[in-house]
Amino acid sequence: MSESGENVREIRINPIVPTESVLVATARGMRPKNAEERVERDTRAVVETCPFCRGNEERTPPQIKSYPDGDAWEIRIVPNLYPVLGDDRTQSNIAFGLQQVIDGYGRHEVVIDNASHGIALHEMTQQHLADLFSVYQQRMAELYASDRRLKYVLVFKNFGAAAGASIAHTHSQIIATPVVPENVQNEVQHSREYHKKLSHCVFCSLIDEALTYEATIYDRNSGQIRRKINVGQYVIERGQRFVAIKPFASRFEWEIHILPLQHEADFLKADRDDLDDFARVLRRTMARLDKVVGGVQYNFFL
Repeated sequence: MSESGENVREIRINPIVPTESVLVATARGMRPKNAEERVERDTRAVVETCPFCRGNEERTPPQIKSYPDGDAWEIRIVPNLYPVLGDDRTQSNIAFGLQQVIDGYGRHEVVIDNASHGIALHEMTQQHLADLFSVYQQRMAELYASDRRLKYVLVFKNFGAAAGASIAHTHSQIIATPVVPENVQNEVQHSREYHKKLSHCVFCSLIDEALTYEATIYDRNSGQIRRKINVGQYVIERGQRFVAIKPFASRFEWEIHILPLQHEADFLKADRDDLDDFARVLRRTMARLDKVVGGVQYNFFL
């Protein structure tokens, strides 16, 4: 619903990648549908049979790193037992007519986010979350430095069975590949085109608009007011250095982006103060989402 209470039916163009669009029809949210049964989360701190719980280290492949090092670890990185990519493969290209294949070379690792089995992101301390993203940062830098063939490193998390998690213990994954995904290339290319045209960053423009309380849309022909919108409604949480916003052209119902307030595109350049503020914004954002949705299951990507 719009602020005036009218049903919205519109095609929204993604400002980051203008070749992408989404259909928005608020009235469809009123359709009758079967109630989804809430899946209770396993909140136990320790599960004896869980391979990711502290004390069961022998049930995972040999660890890559742990933080802190030793038996009292809080965060642990291990190779994925069922990797989609492997460094045991040679990077080679195969082509047969229109069929082209790049061998599955790369890295696939699991980050055990917390020693506590059933803890959710918003239940972790701000310091632990900052430590976790510092671990991501360090490991990403190590992977890039270890092999010049690796062009892209992705950190992602599936939380909950509906989000694709196969193990209940809170964990995330790191994938390093020799190719940059097309959607990432498109974002970079369109961001460059936007900057070339307007001498301004598209992400900074998005933040500026999101932090504007109210905007008026005029008809370009008659000059009459078409709609007044509260742009600030897209801001979910704001810190000193980061802001969480709901994208204008959201692809998913609860999609959220967390962006730096300062113009910076490289996560590897974030310092500890940045990570502390990011952790605060993330924790508060996830707490809000969990309260609204209830037992929220989600994916995040870095």
